[in-house]
This record gives sequence, structure tokens and C-alpha cells, in this order.
Amino acid sequence: MSVRERAQRLAAVGSLGVRKEHLIQYGVTAITLCLVLAPLVPVVYTSFLDRPLYDTGGVLSLDNYVRLLSDPEFHEVIRDTLYFAVLTTLISVGLGVVMAVVIGRTDLPGRSILGEIVLWPIYLSPLVIAFAWVIMYSPAGYGSLLVKNLLHIQPWNLYTIPGMAVVAAVALMPIAYLYCSSSAAVADPALEDAARTAGAGPLRILLSVTLPLMRPPILYRAVLIFTIGLEVLSIPMILGGPVGIDFFSSYLYKNWLGGAQPDYGLVGAAAVFLLLIVTALVLLQNALLRDTSRFVTVRGKATRPHILRLGWVRWALSAFIVLYVLLAAILPMVGLIMQAFTTFLTPLAPPWRFLTLQNFVVIFSYPAYTRSIINSILIALIGGILTTLFVALIALVAHRSEFRLRKGLDFLAIYPRAMPGMIVGIGFFWAFVLVKPLGPIRNTIWALTIAFSVRYLPVAFGAITPMLARLGAELDDAARTAGADWWTTCRLILLKLLKPALYSSFILLFIQLIKEYGAAVFLVAPGSEVMGLTMLQFWVQGEAGPVAALSLVQVAITMAVVYGSRKLFKVSIYA
Repeated sequence: MSVRERAQRLAAVGSLGVRKEHLIQYGVTAITLCLVLAPLVPVVYTSFLDRPLYDTGGVLSLDNYVRLLSDPEFHEVIRDTLYFAVLTTLISVGLGVVMAVVIGRTDLPGRSILGEIVLWPIYLSPLVIAFAWVIMYSPAGYGSLLVKNLLHIQPWNLYTIPGMAVVAAVALMPIAYLYCSSSAAVADPALEDAARTAGAGPLRILLSVTLPLMRPPILYRAVLIFTIGLEVLSIPMILGGPVGIDFFSSYLYKNWLGGAQPDYGLVGAAAVFLLLIVTALVLLQNALLRDTSRFVTVRGKATRPHILRLGWVRWALSAFIVLYVLLAAILPMVGLIMQAFTTFLTPLAPPWRFLTLQNFVVIFSYPAYTRSIINSILIALIGGILTTLFVALIALVAHRSEFRLRKGLDFLAIYPRAMPGMIVGIGFFWAFVLVKPLGPIRNTIWALTIAFSVRYLPVAFGAITPMLARLGAELDDAARTAGADWWTTCRLILLKLLKPALYSSFILLFIQLIKEYGAAVFLVAPGSEVMGLTMLQFWVQGEAGPVAALSLVQVAITMAVVYGSRKLFKVSIYA
């Protein structure tokens, strides 16, 4: 054995005689398993108990599942939820693909500005978006009354499943857009040049070459958005509640928080039912993406893709995007601002007659409200950074190593998406109660950071993995040939090439964590308040003004971090 080979071997082996890469791989797998099972095991166990988990003498049975599947209301809830989730996925995925390709790969007029504006809805929680759309597009909203006066018809109805799907799609489309934008930006121009040489026009190239190569991010985001549609709570509460339409999440809410006596067993059974649905989706996704090498376009000699020239079509597409941005983002945002700065908002009187700063005074005058802002910032920053780095390790172990347990990491990373936020919250509540060493952090923001981060592991995983799948294996081989071990290859080559995906992951996580409230319902305590739960409490109390004011504070903080980090690290998600 040469001196060089001996040095490489010693560098790869830890002090206990174990290879360094094995320590990292087993450690990542063990931590992921603990984080995912911590909220899952108590909920699954509760679904088979005939009494709450805290009661002694419980007996295992299938009674909870029998009650769930024999409930006619549950059958209707499942039908409506699937209808809503399918519509939401189709609309948001379709819009996201169009936006990512047209803005990122064509000569669209004003593409950089439009690329920024289409992301605006992601800065708001679905709760705030639903509230903003009620201001503009409810039967008594500004936009609805304007169209009704002009055309003398009721133009639309938000209080239907298609209406709620449109609102949810507006909230989720930016997630789809971000997932595809990085992939669209690094497509190999050689493939498009070959199609152009064969006589294909710009639209034919987009449909026949660019879009098929984007199948991995499209499928990842479709599964993610579909599962979000299964669990979203705020939209059915605001738009479905008044007309008696319940979705999966609101059904769980009524049986858990809405009644005098929570039905933990029934909720646990419903959570397991949802977990089975998502498991089937993950299996389908893996089957469709079994051979990811077909989608590899970034290799050792890859070059920057060309901008496709669309001719006169670019003006029509630009007009479509401008109209979408105006109706979906700008007008609802204007309504939200008016609500935040008025004491009373109505289309029957000019808003400047009721101007006030009282809503902001309420927010910043009470310590609990200001503390919720500070806590949310800390949770989003710390959780976003740590989760992005940890998920990057998960993706590298699962997709760029020979670790024998790597295939199971895909399922572990996507499983938290199978449970609604409030299920994750109650699961971690029981975990913190039952595991004594974790007791001291139960009522702190660290408990919320862990719960929020685990809940959004799939968000980071879906942002990083598709990009990783498109990095050719010859990059790893070249590093190994030069003498680098697995961890050195990952650290010095792959992680640097993944920088756009890591940035997208952090931004998505920060946005999701700062507005999360579902998982906080059972973990929050005095001193650990968060903005999302504070806004929900305001809404339940009928205080629309403080909700709008606090949402504007949330938007301002989010945009400051997003654009500040972009300037600091010189990273852009656009082509």
C-alpha cells in the first residue's frame, strides 16, 4: 500500500476504527428516524386505544377505525377533500410550470420583475390569503360588487369547493414555481439546440424537450401540494365553515378542538388513514422516478442554457401573467393594507374616512403580541438554516452514497407531510411528556422549532432532491479519482453545486416556519407565542384589523430576510 493510499484510508477512518462516512450516514439516519417517529408513534398508538393515552389501563382495539369508516360525514369529508386537493394541485402545478418556464427560459418582457411579483402570495399564510380574498372577492367584496354592478350578475362564489381550490392554488403556486425555476435554469442547451437543428420552434422545444426534463421537480411538487391540500385548515375554516363544507382538517379540528371532549382515538385513526394515502403517493412517485439518470442534464461540461425567443407570443404571455398578478396578488394585498389602516372597511364608504394606526398600536402595545413576532423570527431563522443543512445531508446519503439504508431515507423525509400540523403538535406534546429528558424544552420555542422543522422536512427535501438528481455521477467519480472520500466530495463539490437549491430550501422553510400555527396549538405556552397562532386568535375573536396589521408585519419581515439574504449571498433562483 502506497503512502498516499494509507493517508487516504486513515483520513477516512475515525478514532474508533469506523469509517467517517459511515458515522455520518448512520448518524443522519438515526436522527431522522427519531425525529419522524417522535410525533408519529404516539398518534398511531392512540388510534388503537379505547381511551386517551394519559389514562391507564387502555385496551388495544379497532373500535376507532370502525367508528371512523362507518361515519357518513367522514365519507363526505373524504370525497370533498380529494376533490379540493386534486383541483388545487392541477391549478397550482399548471400555473407554476408555466410561470417557471416562461419567466425563467424565454424573452418575456419584464421577466425579472414579474418573477418577483408572482412570489408575493407565498409571503402570506393561507389564513391571510383567504382573508384578503374575502375582502376583494366575497359577495360583499370590492371586486365582486364592481363586476356585479357592471354586468348585473354574481360573477363567482368563493364559498364553493372550486372557489376554495382557486384560493389555495394562489397560495401554493409559488411553491411549485420555486421548485421548477432552479431546474429550468440549468437545462443543458445541447438538447434544445439539437431540437432547434431538427427544425423545432420555440414552443415545440418547450413542450418536447424542456418540460419532459422537468418531470422530477414537477412530480415532487405535485405530491407535496396534493398533501398540503389534504391537510390545509385555514381555508375550509374561513370559506367552508359558513356554508357547512368540511375538509379533512376541519373534520379533525371539530373532533379534537371543537368539542368539549376531544376524541383522540378517532383523530388518531383519521391521521393514520391520511398517512396511508401519502404512503401510496410516495410509492407512485418513486415508481415514476425510478430511473432519474434519464433527467441528468448537468455534467462536467454543461453550459448555461439559452433564452428562447417567442416572437409575438411573448406579449400575450406577459399580458396573461400581469393579469394574474393583478387579480391574485396585488388587489387582495391592497385590500389587506386598507383593512390594516382602517377602523372599519366597507365598499359603501371611502376608506380614507376611517384611517387609523390603532391596529398596529394593539400589536405593539402588548408584550405577548410583540413576543410572538420575536419568537417567530428566531424559529424561522434557526429552523430554516438547521433544517436545510440537515436535509442536504439526508439527500446526499439517500441519493449519492452506497449506504445500505439509503432508500428508507426517502420515506422518512416525506412522512411528516402525512400528518396535519395539529397532529404533529399533539404527537410532539406526548413525546415531550413521555420522554423525561425532553421535558425541560416542552414549553419553550425550541420545542416549536423542532416540531415546525420536522413538519416541513419534505419542503426542504423536495427543493433539494430534484436538483441533486440532475447532477451527473461523473462529478463524484472525478473527485474520487483525485483521491477524495465520500464526505469530501459532498462537501467540496456537490454542496456547492446545490447552492441554488439550498437557497430555495431556506427561503421556503423560513416562509413556512414564520407563518406556521397548526403545530403550535398544543405546544405553545406563555412566553413561546408565535405570530400565526396570534393571528388565528384574532380572527376567531372577529378582530380583522389586528389580523391585517400583524400579517403586514409578517410580510415585511419575510421580504426583508428574502431580499437581504439574496443580496448578501449573491444567489438568485431565476435564470
